[in-house]
Amino acid sequence: MNLKHVLYINFTCLKTILWCAFLIRLIAAIFSQGYGMHDDHFLVVEASSSWVDGYDYNGWLPWSEGNRGGPEGHSFTYVGLNFIFFYIAKLVGIVDPMLLMFFNRLLHGIFSLLTIYFGYKITEKLSNSKNAIIVAWLLALATVLPFMSVRNLVELAAVPFLMYGSWLLIRENLTNKYNYFYAGLAIGFALSFRYQIAVFAIGIGAYYFFTWKFKEFLWFVAGLILTFVLTQGLVDYIIWGYPFAEFYAYFTYNLDQGMAYQPNSNYFMYFYVLMGVLLLPLGILIWIGFLRSSRKYFLFFLPTLIFILFHSIYPNRQERFILTVLPFFIILGIIGFEELKNRLFWDKLWNFSYRFFWILNIPIVTIACFHFSKKSRVEAMYSLYGNSIRNERILSEGSRETKPSQMPKFYANSWECIFTERIDTTQSLEVNSGSKYDYIFFFGDEDLTLRIEDYKTIYPRLKLVKKCEPSFMDKLIRSINPINSNQYIEVWKTNDPISKE
Repeated sequence: MNLKHVLYINFTCLKTILWCAFLIRLIAAIFSQGYGMHDDHFLVVEASSSWVDGYDYNGWLPWSEGNRGGPEGHSFTYVGLNFIFFYIAKLVGIVDPMLLMFFNRLLHGIFSLLTIYFGYKITEKLSNSKNAIIVAWLLALATVLPFMSVRNLVELAAVPFLMYGSWLLIRENLTNKYNYFYAGLAIGFALSFRYQIAVFAIGIGAYYFFTWKFKEFLWFVAGLILTFVLTQGLVDYIIWGYPFAEFYAYFTYNLDQGMAYQPNSNYFMYFYVLMGVLLLPLGILIWIGFLRSSRKYFLFFLPTLIFILFHSIYPNRQERFILTVLPFFIILGIIGFEELKNRLFWDKLWNFSYRFFWILNIPIVTIACFHFSKKSRVEAMYSLYGNSIRNERILSEGSRETKPSQMPKFYANSWECIFTERIDTTQSLEVNSGSKYDYIFFFGDEDLTLRIEDYKTIYPRLKLVKKCEPSFMDKLIRSINPINSNQYIEVWKTNDPISKE
């Protein structure tokens, strides 16, 4: 057999792209541990896994002791699916937090392959297989997408449903009226993951309504409503005793207090984010293509544009919010730019930009897939996992240059551990007079030796448990923006005589 044929890889084959996408996500699932930001851990993992252990971390459930008296506007669909995952995993004996999260990341990574598959199918249908290949490679490997795809981010977890529903709207056999109904079901399920997707769904509905396609409009809306009734009406009725409790709480909260968010005057933030994910100059060319796609591909251009404008106008702006429509932005940008390639200048500029993108992208995606995010916090809490102390009393000592961070209890599997913070040197060492602690977490390394010696006057048997260094990227991110508190942490056990051990 010819060795050349054995080693040949067809880079224009969808299967090749999907395998590459899977392998890079597998690497990310193994090495990119931790969590990306507050919401993907504390609003998903801590909530759902605590329910499995008979605890309610956020106090969201009406029968919980810590419930604040009513729904707070959090859809239970995605959190509930994570609850099912943790329940089944622990049922079969997978209880180690690190192992649980490996399988959780892997499952998310595999699920994200559907975004690539339907991105290819949609592009091929609207344009041609050449552009579909470009779209698939970008969705597979563009900068932070593999890293983000293995996180518990509702903004990305909803995308495969959104892509599938969109594919149903344009695939063959559109004489079957149920395609629009099924599309509504799928997009409705995405909406139940993240309420803001309603803006995208409204854009699709508006397209059919204002182009006089009333049958398509009615079937689409029927599917949308049915899914939303089942996932929000029925589920909330079971939990709260009345339907749409969480959605109503979300809507009224944002109506009353939505403008109270700290103002973000950067109305072009999402323009920069979408462009930045694709790097320069390719990101600019995709923007040009996206705008040029408006007339010919209005079915997807309208909801995508409305989604971008809505988030740009609304005061609460966070970069990840726009990632939900990133696949549509890429698809429309690629096919919208196609006609410009007929001109020599634009064709040369595209070829240069696309090659330059991959030169920059390969090291970025490699670093991201090995990035252990929030490493010091995760390792500090994991150092408590498996100890014989329950309801640990922990002092978070951050009296110098860095304040204590919120710690992920999931990794200690200790939901009722109690944290007390020392954030100022004017506070006593005990913070509360007479308080005793099982562990002390020292945040930051400024005057660390002196701080430890101070506590040895109270706990002479103080013993080092773990030194927790932030990862390289955590340090880099903190150096760029100190608001990211990815600090060094040391875990010390007090060995106090009244300890529960």
